[in-house]
Amino acid sequence: MNKLELAENISASRNISKNAAREIVDLMTSGISSALKRGDHVTLSGFGTFSTYQRQARNGRNPQTGAPIKIASRRVVKFTPGVELKKAVGRK
Repeated sequence: MNKLELAENISASRNISKNAAREIVDLMTSGISSALKRGDHVTLSGFGTFSTYQRQARNGRNPQTGAPIKIASRRVVKFTPGVELKKAVGRK
């Protein structure tokens, strides 16, 4: 499912226009992105938690030449699923 399909799903289930549903999805994703840029955690109860952490610099290899390269440290996004999401996905 992509962003547009999610908005269409919301539109159909709540009887709102597709444009309103797209705005809701856009506002939610931009709000999460803004919070993560500030270094905050975003917790959606029952779904999961978005957070950032600093990945340390490390050595790697160029896959084409095999030459060693230095990979710089950077901040990355981490998602930890909530208990309810784990249960829902784990069902057969």
